[in-house]
Amino acid sequence: MTLVATSIAMSACMHKAETLPSTDNECVRMLLGSYGPSDNDGIRLYEFNQETGEARMVCGLRGVADPSFVEIASDGRHFYAVSEEDDSTAALVAAEIVTDGDSTNMRIINSQTTDGTAPCHVKIIESRGKVFTSNYNGGSFTQFSIDKQTGALLPEKRVRHFDSKSHIHCVETTPDMAYYVVDDLGMDKVMLFDIDDEELWAVENDVEKGSGPRHITFGPDGRFAYLINELSGTVTVFRYTGKPQMEIVQYAACDSVGGHGSADIHISNDGRFLYASNRLKEDGISIFSIDRESGKITKVGYQLTGIHPRNFALSPNGKYLLCACRDSNCIEIFTRDAETGMLHDTGKKIEMSKPTCVKFL
Repeated sequence: MTLVATSIAMSACMHKAETLPSTDNECVRMLLGSYGPSDNDGIRLYEFNQETGEARMVCGLRGVADPSFVEIASDGRHFYAVSEEDDSTAALVAAEIVTDGDSTNMRIINSQTTDGTAPCHVKIIESRGKVFTSNYNGGSFTQFSIDKQTGALLPEKRVRHFDSKSHIHCVETTPDMAYYVVDDLGMDKVMLFDIDDEELWAVENDVEKGSGPRHITFGPDGRFAYLINELSGTVTVFRYTGKPQMEIVQYAACDSVGGHGSADIHISNDGRFLYASNRLKEDGISIFSIDRESGKITKVGYQLTGIHPRNFALSPNGKYLLCACRDSNCIEIFTRDAETGMLHDTGKKIEMSKPTCVKFL
């Protein structure tokens, strides 16, 4: 089902919300994305108590088909979601959280087609007033400009196409904001583009053939990058020195059973532990300790999850890990031991049809 017309969506997607309690350090908000038709509450705003692990829905947003990935601006109000359609209706949607007295709702601001199919990832670069989508089946990424006052997507956009075999899955930035980092799952490359070069030149960092680079994250001190490879089920560790050519430090097995469906990767705020999810066989999350000097990782545990853990997030205080298990139709809530890195299933779940994304405000 395609994205509904913006003029209709802006008036139709607002829903009456519960009254929120006063905000304190225990309570944080998060957005959940999912697969489903546009008449579902495909994006949901929740309140999460990061001391008790309790979650409560605040409101939902309709009007977007298959909002599989969302990204939140630093103001905690504006956010951007893909409509992951595999045709010309594929789009990026700008939206906002609106509080009126004791009531909180969400509304669509506007949308723009990506001109590349199956957009699966969003990256906001606020210092440049840009937002990017990674268009998996389009073999491209799309750069949009943002109205900094309203959060709306401006008409101008730029699409960068790659090889016919390319599957762009992620655009990130280096910690020093010198480069865009683009993961090409189809061509087994991690490309770095100069963030200020309008010609968008690139340096290609190759990984092992058949790896399938998917998502990348940097450690807190910015010296090392960690890439989850979907097809080989490995984590590639890179050393980053401020130059576009990155040195491979290590390949570490994440998927040890040949599921060929590794998905998401995140590092704890203290930089001590890395988590990476695996799908399609013995679905779960690999837990690694990180050597801060060498950047190398050592597998220390494995936590089974529900079916198809596509995405997960650590709570801001690091006490919880919330995992979007798409085919179990729920977000599973795990506690995290800060000393050992181990996870424990609380048994608490957020029931939701085909969840695919968890993002804390």
